[in-house]
Amino acid sequence: MKMKDQDFRNQLRRFIPFRGIDIVLHLEDGSTLELDKNRQLEGDFIIKKNRSKTEMSIPLQDIIKADFYAA
Repeated sequence: MKMKDQDFRNQLRRFIPFRGIDIVLHLEDGSTLELDKNRQLEGDFIIKKNRSKTEMSIPLQDIIKADFYAA
């Protein structure tokens, strides 16, 4: 079952602030990306900040699916 874009965005908005949930993103290019605890949703992008103070922005349109795990 494929979620509608707004449903997916709402689900991300709901779970991204919880630090006890690990999120693994599956991207269109076939790669996977695990989001660490320092993440936020800004508009149509997920912003991931690394310990080295660098930021990575992932467009929501590049995400095929997301897996949520209770840590």
